Amino acid sequence: MRIISGIYKGKKLLEPIDKKTRPLKDLVKESIFNLLLHSNYINLSLKDSFVLDLFAGSGSFGLECLSRNSSHVTFVENYEPAIHTLKKNIRNLNILNKYSLKEEDIFNNRFINRLNKKFDLIFADPPYKEERIFNLLSIVYENKILKKNGIFVIHRNKKSDELSNNKFEIIEIRIYGISKIIFYKLK
Repeated sequence: MRIISGIYKGKKLLEPIDKKTRPLKDLVKESIFNLLLHSNYINLSLKDSFVLDLFAGSGSFGLECLSRNSSHVTFVENYEPAIHTLKKNIRNLNILNKYSLKEEDIFNNRFINRLNKKFDLIFADPPYKEERIFNLLSIVYENKILKKNGIFVIHRNKKSDELSNNKFEIIEIRIYGISKIIFYKLK
């Protein structure tokens, strides 16, 4: 696992030791960034953007955003072994003042209310078996944490149903091996 592009290009990232955390494969990550930066349906600039990395794991996605000049990434993770790896990756890249790490459960409404921020890009990579994932679109919408032209990306098992909500529209779905990436924007 490595940083694909930007100021940390080529830097290796540590992966969690156990199998409970599923790292985002470089091929999938590269495809996500190609779509974010080059799709005709997505109007997003990572430069100076604010990013929310939910179920951050080792931090691969958010660290890639920082490498590509995002202003700030908020990492959210509540699984201790993954938090330990994420902290090591941040330290190894010597990132200062451009991130915050929230050791919280995203489904805790009090936590969402305390974010007090709007994001240009939200990325969620929950465990494939996470059942509460179907609440994420509502949580994001009700708490108004996605900017008007922001993009919400969810990484799921390819056999899972797309999340639906009458406040979001699906703008792209891509399948890679056993996973799929779903890109949403507000209606």
